[in-house]
Amino acid sequence: MKVTVVGAGAVGASCAEYIAIKNFASEVVLVDIKEGYAEGKAMDLMQTASLNGFDTKITGSTSDYSKTANSDIAVITSGIPRKPGMTREELIGINAGIVKSVSASLIEHSPNVILIVVSNPMDTMTYLVHKTTDLPKNKIIGMGGALDSARFKYRLAEAMEAPISDIDGMVIGGHSDKGMVPLTSHATRNSIRVSEFLSSDRLEQVAADTKVGGATLTGLLGTSAWYAPGAAVSALVQAIACDQKKMFPCSTFLEGEYGLNDICIGVPVILGKNGIEKIVDVPLSEAEKTKMQESAEGVTKTNGLLEL
Repeated sequence: MKVTVVGAGAVGASCAEYIAIKNFASEVVLVDIKEGYAEGKAMDLMQTASLNGFDTKITGSTSDYSKTANSDIAVITSGIPRKPGMTREELIGINAGIVKSVSASLIEHSPNVILIVVSNPMDTMTYLVHKTTDLPKNKIIGMGGALDSARFKYRLAEAMEAPISDIDGMVIGGHSDKGMVPLTSHATRNSIRVSEFLSSDRLEQVAADTKVGGATLTGLLGTSAWYAPGAAVSALVQAIACDQKKMFPCSTFLEGEYGLNDICIGVPVILGKNGIEKIVDVPLSEAEKTKMQESAEGVTKTNGLLEL
């Protein structure tokens, strides 16, 4: 199993580290445009192998996509990160050109690759890959929902003073501060609805904190977060590589599902060896349907800024 990660910055390097530590991939290739950067990150990570007990081979390359040949899965993290006060949508101009070029280079050397898009604005970048490549829809996956759901579960556990392992919850919709739809009605603690533990006001606060989870970290760190995004990507990669049939909310191309067409947006999917193997239809309340529609309108507006 060969995995390529494009972009050796904080998110890409964290992603490569988590994949290597889980020891399910034979090789991870890091690619970056900065001379020697990916090679240095790869060497540094390989020097942890004996300490962390993994045998995954990690190599680096400066813009040489021939090194990525025959990758089974490739992750696109490249692009400029958010700065404090920036929205994900403001990154579209620069990142669209990068994602278009990178996806074409990856497919040239690995025509059967499954692509996972991380670059922001993530839903629009995922849509761009759909519109500019010939990959089937099941092989193009946007990461955002997995990360948003992890942040939702963190906030729920915090509010209930409970271990996160007790918590299950999901965020659908667009990967943006205004577009996320935390499904508080479906969230549980050991199969008991969280509404049994938290007031409606507290649940609303949890949802609000979840939506600005990325912006909160950007304000604290001065740049985008990397540990949780890297972990979210590695979880998706492992689900595909190990054919786990796990369910994650991911940005996928919809053709009538959830009443939406010609859009990539976060919905629950089953991930396995073929990428997205099924889109899961989750019943939504009327309020959640309305929020999902509003989220889709926001994503469509951002998509309109693309030069396809």
